[in-house]
Amino acid sequence: MDENNRITITVCGDGGCGKSSITLRLVRSQWTHEYDPTIEDSYSVTRTIDGQSYFLMLTDTAGQEEYRGLWAASNLKSDAFLLVYDITNVNSLDALEYFADMIAIEEDTRIDSGQTPPVKIVAGNKCDLQGARQIKSPQGLEWARKRGCGFMETSAREMVNIEETFALLVRRVVEARRVAANGGVADNPTRTAALPPVNEKDGASSNQVPEKNKVQREALWKRLRCW
Repeated sequence: MDENNRITITVCGDGGCGKSSITLRLVRSQWTHEYDPTIEDSYSVTRTIDGQSYFLMLTDTAGQEEYRGLWAASNLKSDAFLLVYDITNVNSLDALEYFADMIAIEEDTRIDSGQTPPVKIVAGNKCDLQGARQIKSPQGLEWARKRGCGFMETSAREMVNIEETFALLVRRVVEARRVAANGGVADNPTRTAALPPVNEKDGASSNQVPEKNKVQREALWKRLRCW
């Protein structure tokens, strides 16, 4: 397979937020309710996106604080990062700061050296557990936007937005590579090197929604939610 069609993805986040469940849903179409703390697991899977076949190499990393020091330098070399939090656990969103800070340093290093910066998407997992929700969709989206990340809500158990999230990661990596190859200039006016958060239904950028238009704002949140 063409090297350009190989994409490395690191899945990170706090322990128990569902990183392994999301990964296994994609790779094996399996879901498990049993929590088995991960130190680090690697998987590979092939997906056809927009008519093109891609070989995805995924690393499911440690979330527990005592294991974070084991993060290999190779993890930071990934093409994309999926930062996962649990919508029923406020602390899980706070825990993403650790990973976001490390990724930001790596991003600066790549930009300074003329390399393609990594793609980042935040996933609010367990969106099937509405009765236990502690983090609202706007909170997750705002956190992601402030850090230049895309945003999705997912459910590994109900298979909500799993394929869609990884397809979005692939599309953004492809776009980031294209922009880098063009010297940092998008070759299409509708594209942007900033890669802002998008809606999982139709790809509409969240910052394209007029802030003063209440109806459109409400429609955006309705589409962002997965229940």
